[in-house]
Amino acid sequence: MDTPANPNKALWEKGDFTRIADTMRESGEALVQRLGVTKGLKVLDLGCGDGTTALPAAKLGADVLGVDIARNLVEAGNRRATALGLENCRFQEGDATNLAPLKDQSFDLVVSIFGAMFAPRPFDVAKEMVRVTRQGGRIVMGNWIPNDPTLVAQILKISSSYTPPPPEGFVSPMTWGVESHVVERFTGAGVPSANIAFLRDTFTFNFRGAPAGLVNEFRQFYGPTMNAFDAAEKSGRAAALQQELEALFDSQNQGQDVTSIPATFLRVTVTR
Repeated sequence: MDTPANPNKALWEKGDFTRIADTMRESGEALVQRLGVTKGLKVLDLGCGDGTTALPAAKLGADVLGVDIARNLVEAGNRRATALGLENCRFQEGDATNLAPLKDQSFDLVVSIFGAMFAPRPFDVAKEMVRVTRQGGRIVMGNWIPNDPTLVAQILKISSSYTPPPPEGFVSPMTWGVESHVVERFTGAGVPSANIAFLRDTFTFNFRGAPAGLVNEFRQFYGPTMNAFDAAEKSGRAAALQQELEALFDSQNQGQDVTSIPATFLRVTVTR
């Protein structure tokens, strides 16, 4: 390709995010149930991974397109859809900052749960989501909240303390968890502020094993944590990072003989 690659492509193709997604399936299905997905609804799942919310939407009869920057996750999603016999769900590679192959106003519902928030150029992301949503349709985002005391925000906060500072001009994905930033981005894309609603919601990570085992899943398969450990190894601090994360997971685990950790996120609903 002649155009510069999205810098997140390598991050999300690193490791195997499907291993983390496996711990998120139940919450993905529950969230889709709350969104009022109906048969024939045209749904775009942006930053879809291997289908944690795309496949439940298709099971409810929606016509679903999943778009993700990571080729391995697109391939995994198509395999899962095929295995489930879901001909109304397909996955393809794409960049949330430039959805040029998708036509204007072609979806009734655009969903992005912990996906588009990680793309660069957030104003472009908002404009593209608005552009492909039909008049009267909805956009629903799930975004982690900066400095939130629950799991994922704390994983990312801890990890960032072990990695080099980001390049100049970098916009943290966590800014999507700040209501004022979300309003600024969507109003910049032409949406009235009255059409933007927020609520706090919860995703629960369920893992059949001890919290330390789930830490190791993040260490081996989740791009941001893998990068943090790569940097920590070079500075001789990997053991300290492991210890911090194990303490976090232990303190937040609500499971008995298994690991079950709730994480708070900001659910954004934009009415087109």
